[in-house]
Amino acid sequence: MTRTRGFTLIEVMIALALSALVVLLAHRVFSGVVDGVERLGNARTALDREANGRRALAEMFGSLDVGTEGAGGFAGRSSQVEFTTWQRVPGGWLERRPVVLRAEDGKFVAWSDVSSVEFDYILEPGANATWVREWISPVSAPVAVRVRIARGAAVDTLLFIVGSRG
Repeated sequence: MTRTRGFTLIEVMIALALSALVVLLAHRVFSGVVDGVERLGNARTALDREANGRRALAEMFGSLDVGTEGAGGFAGRSSQVEFTTWQRVPGGWLERRPVVLRAEDGKFVAWSDVSSVEFDYILEPGANATWVREWISPVSAPVAVRVRIARGAAVDTLLFIVGSRG
């Protein structure tokens, strides 16, 4: 009796099952890597957006224009601030523009999921200086503005030195 060499059905089934297991594990590894890259990209985009928002606020407060001809006053309340500033336009030059900063529909400048924004103002620098909740003047601006951005349980506190004091 001659016996032919080859694989039995059980050997083929075991080989297919092991191959399927290897392919499944490789898929899970690669999909985990892709998900991690996507989460990293989303986090990077959010950080970029917030950095751009901080930069925009620093530029707005740094080039504030109060008390000059054609400029409005400075009206700062605890939940909103209004002033005139020099802003860069898409053409590349600076134009005087009115600015109103407040939280609207859960958004503030570049931050999302914002529950509240609070502003405080300081008149003079120094150890004994106190922050006030309101600053309304047609001819002058505070020395600095403190912005507290509440998102959930976290609160970001930003300090901006005001540029021109009119």
